[in-house]
Amino acid sequence: MVLSVEYRLAPEHPYPAAVEDVWAATQWVAAHAGELGADPERLAVAGDSAGGNLAAVVALLARDAGAPPIRFQLLWYPATTWDTSLPSFAENANAPLLGVAAVKALSRWYVGDFDLSDMPATLAPARAEDLTGLSPAYIAVAGYDPLRDDGARYGELLTAAGVPVEVHNAETLIHGYLGYAGVVPAATEAMDRGLSALREALHTP
Repeated sequence: MVLSVEYRLAPEHPYPAAVEDVWAATQWVAAHAGELGADPERLAVAGDSAGGNLAAVVALLARDAGAPPIRFQLLWYPATTWDTSLPSFAENANAPLLGVAAVKALSRWYVGDFDLSDMPATLAPARAEDLTGLSPAYIAVAGYDPLRDDGARYGELLTAAGVPVEVHNAETLIHGYLGYAGVVPAATEAMDRGLSALREALHTP
C-alpha cells in the first residue's frame, strides 16, 4: 500500500510546513493502519529529491519520538547536507533539469526567512548530531546530478553510525530520473533496484 502525502509547498508555505505535514501524516497512518488494511509494523518512508529529504527527516523524527517504527527509508537523490562544496556541485553545475543555480533558488524558496546560521536536522538530516538507530536505508543517486555527492555523503554518515545502508549511483542518469522510468532503460533499472530493496525490507520477517 502506498500513501502519497500532499504536503504544503514553498514558497507559499516555507519550512517547516512540509516537515510538519509529512510527520503528521506518518503518525496518522501508523495510528490508522488497521483501518487502511496496512501493517503498522511494516512501515517505510520514501521520496525523491525534496521528498527524499522529507523521508529522511521523518525517519529521524520517528527514531527520536520512539514511534512509529519505520522499517526502511528509500531515498532517491535526496538533499541531506546543504553543502554545495561537495565535488558534484561543481562537476554538474549546469546539469540538465537541475543545475546549481536551480538548487540555490529552490533552497531559498524552501527556507524562506529561516536563519540558516543554525541548521536543524529537520532541514539537513545529514547534520544531525546522532544518526545511530535510524532505519536501514537505500540511497539512489545519479551521476549527472549536483546532489550526487550529497546522497553519497549521507550514506557514508549512516554507515559510520552503524546504520545498514546501500548507495547506488546510476552513473549515466540525471536528477529526477524516476520520471523517465518505463521509457529510458537505465532509469527503469535504477527504479527497480530501489523498489526491490524496499520490497525485501518490508517482507523480511
